[in-house]
Amino acid sequence: MTRVDLSIILACYNEGPTFDASVRRIIASCAKLKKSWEILFVEDKSTDDTRAKVEKLVAVMDSARAIYHQKNQGRGKSVADGIKASKGKICGYLDVDLEVSANYIPIFVEEIEKGVDMAVGKRFYERGGLKSVLRLIGSRVYARMVQVLLSIPIEDTEAGYKFLRRSKILPILSATRDKKWFWDTEICARASWAGLKISQIPVLFTRRADKKSTVRLIPDTWEYLIKIIKFRFQIPKGIKA
Repeated sequence: MTRVDLSIILACYNEGPTFDASVRRIIASCAKLKKSWEILFVEDKSTDDTRAKVEKLVAVMDSARAIYHQKNQGRGKSVADGIKASKGKICGYLDVDLEVSANYIPIFVEEIEKGVDMAVGKRFYERGGLKSVLRLIGSRVYARMVQVLLSIPIEDTEAGYKFLRRSKILPILSATRDKKWFWDTEICARASWAGLKISQIPVLFTRRADKKSTVRLIPDTWEYLIKIIKFRFQIPKGIKA
């Protein structure tokens, strides 16, 4: 088996016209590393042409593989399946739309190599209009709820930019239950409770004007609050909340 140092997991669902350019940027960032790497696409039963684009790339790239879901299963399940199937000692995932740049990939890899088990992106935002302000407020409110109710120090659990030491995260995956967006918070909480060494790296979030946001501020915040409250009862004994 060929040794792989780094696996990049890309959960794909209806990525639209941004897909090709984003993947090129991710490949360019990986190519700068003096490491062996692979890209593992997890195609989550898109309703647009995303699967066809993934198949085309995998056919011509030796360093690319793909998992194709037979039904839509959610962001968390897609990332988890990618981690389990990955070959790299380090595995990382980022959102394909690159609202957080692929240029951070070498920084996150270096952080894991320094000895941490999980490197988590901590988003900061460009100044913008009302939508940017509301998104910032929603992010801050959610982060505070997580810290208070789950007793973990991570400030931005929902950032879709995390790199992991694969051997340390695999045992935690088996206990993680959420399949959708709350998966990010759950994996962070379980990693923290398990005593994994976690660092946070500031990353610039730049809203893409050419991509429709799937964020619904009030409904999403309410849904997350309910999930946090339910999840709170799973905090191990001995951890103060």
